[in-house]
Amino acid sequence: MNTNIDSKETIKQQKYLGEKGLIVLIAFLSAFIPLSTDLYLPALPRMAENFKAAPSLINLTLILFFIFYAAGSLFWGPLSDKYGRKRILLTGLIIYTSASALCAFSGNVYQLIGFRIIQAIASGAATAVAQAVVKDSYSGRKRVSVLAVVTSMSMISPIVAPVVGALILSFTSWRGVFAVLTLIGLLITFAVIAMEETIDQRSTGSILESFGRLGVVAKNPGFMSLLLTFSLMGIPMMSFISSSSYIYVNQFGLSEQVYSYYFAANAFFMVIGPLLYMRLAGFIKPISLITASYIIACLSGLLISTIGINSPWLFALSLLPATLAGSVTRPPCANLMLEQLKGDTGAVVSLMSFAFTVFGSVGMIIISFNWENRVRVMGLMYVLFAFASLVFWKRISNKSYVQKVMLK
Repeated sequence: MNTNIDSKETIKQQKYLGEKGLIVLIAFLSAFIPLSTDLYLPALPRMAENFKAAPSLINLTLILFFIFYAAGSLFWGPLSDKYGRKRILLTGLIIYTSASALCAFSGNVYQLIGFRIIQAIASGAATAVAQAVVKDSYSGRKRVSVLAVVTSMSMISPIVAPVVGALILSFTSWRGVFAVLTLIGLLITFAVIAMEETIDQRSTGSILESFGRLGVVAKNPGFMSLLLTFSLMGIPMMSFISSSSYIYVNQFGLSEQVYSYYFAANAFFMVIGPLLYMRLAGFIKPISLITASYIIACLSGLLISTIGINSPWLFALSLLPATLAGSVTRPPCANLMLEQLKGDTGAVVSLMSFAFTVFGSVGMIIISFNWENRVRVMGLMYVLFAFASLVFWKRISNKSYVQKVMLK
């Protein structure tokens, strides 16, 4: 693996938001997906009763959200290279906010699915462009530190969202959840209005040529091999996200409120993982951390499929090592992929969002089948895909076409 030690740091200043304001904004943009999904997870069983629909049909509001979000990610990223980050963000946020309001007034499950699809496509503008803004505004060690902080801040939403969602359900229906998402969309829209454009040089070709940059990026062997390797763990991770309420509420018999506490406890380790990475990076090389994370996730999967099936707290404890291992390595993995190409940032982050979401959707579909024990299936998925990721990582980590940024 080629080693490129990048010690130079650059920071672009924001006149109105300032550096801290920009970081907070990027964190909220990065958190759009957990906000749009985790906030209403506690409501899924109740929504099935309200619409008199099968859980598999209600789950389409989640599964299709991720599928169309992936498509939206491919759409918005190249456009932001051509038209600028700010304009694309504002367009996506206006559509997202409108779709969220329409979700709240859905008359049946099919209308809700349709509005969720629109909401999902618009969400791609927020998350895809957020990482492009990071690369535009920061470089060197500063970029990795910002990625770690942003990841931790954005992961607060999985902690808060289910608890807030359960609280909303305590005095209103699931429609109130989408009303809150509408308000969040409005607030972030105002923040983006205050943001100054971050891209220096926009692409000058046609729209078709802008989309064609996706193909150019996809031909980079270093980027694509890393992208496929790092995206595999999205399969078991998203299987937990989509099925957690059914596991805790239906399988283990917990209330919606207690379920939200278990979910929040798991999400807490997502928050501290990137911050822990910043501490460990001074002692352990990123390549070793990534290797260790796959081994830990594999062992965690064994625990889930054996002892995790017995009680909710054993399931939660068995899952925590995999959660922490995955979150620790998110900043170095993201930075490593970003460093494979010097340009086409919008196309790069679009493919990153697309791949992780597609793989995650596979996990959501697999876990939605009528399994006798979803917990055991999830555990086996962690074992299988963590082992596969480890094998791929060991094979490509020393390849000459993979550019590695080693941070000391």
